[in-house]
Amino acid sequence: MAADKNPFAKFLTHFEKGHVLFHEGDSGEDMFIIQSGKVAIKKRVKDGGDATLAVLEKGDFFGEMALLERLPRSATAEVIEEGDLIVIGGDTLGDMIKTNPEIAVRMLRKQSIRLRETNKQLEQALKGMPASAQPPKEAPPAAPSTAGTLQAEAKAYFISISTGNVFPVFSNEALLGRFDSVTGMRPEVDLTNEDQSRNISRRHARLVIKDGAFFIAEEIGTMNGTFLNGKKLSNGVLTPIKDGDELILCRLALSFKSPASMNR
Repeated sequence: MAADKNPFAKFLTHFEKGHVLFHEGDSGEDMFIIQSGKVAIKKRVKDGGDATLAVLEKGDFFGEMALLERLPRSATAEVIEEGDLIVIGGDTLGDMIKTNPEIAVRMLRKQSIRLRETNKQLEQALKGMPASAQPPKEAPPAAPSTAGTLQAEAKAYFISISTGNVFPVFSNEALLGRFDSVTGMRPEVDLTNEDQSRNISRRHARLVIKDGAFFIAEEIGTMNGTFLNGKKLSNGVLTPIKDGDELILCRLALSFKSPASMNR
């Protein structure tokens, strides 16, 4: 049954805590997708030690550069919480993308971010400023604690039905999902702490406000379904959402509220 539910079950390997999947500089032809457990991505620093760049968890992937471009590993990957990983080689990459398009979309976004960073460095170089003189990247801000709080200036709200936590929306477009440690992107409505089972996609759905009306759309690549008042939403299609509607992302139920109803 497990193989029926997960076509890549035969590529699933269990790793104990402390196992080093690969070292910086190693050659490699595999990428990894985490099914359970955690993996730390580490980089050598000048003093000879290692600095942790990211801690990846369920649904995250890494090692794709070695697979796609046959390049040496750019960092070290160490299992810091035992778990199961899918090991994907070049011969199974195409099947993986067909079965799990969200991974493919996130790989494209990751490459897009790298390209933008390269363009920024090139622009600075053309201006005569060395890349080392650029200001360091800031760490992504922590998700704001919104439990039990109301923000009068918000344009809309989502309320977790299970916890009562309130998530205000401040812009005309807001992404709903989880923090993506692969790309470093955090959605405007960060549901990471609401989704302990990690079933929600990083970019799961998007709220759009147009001419005072509210619309919701499932994001491209979302895997586990989005439901508005029990009806499954089509991928990428804007659907009207109104005050009091129930939005379910996989299994996480949210109540949508307008500012008028929250301020009564």
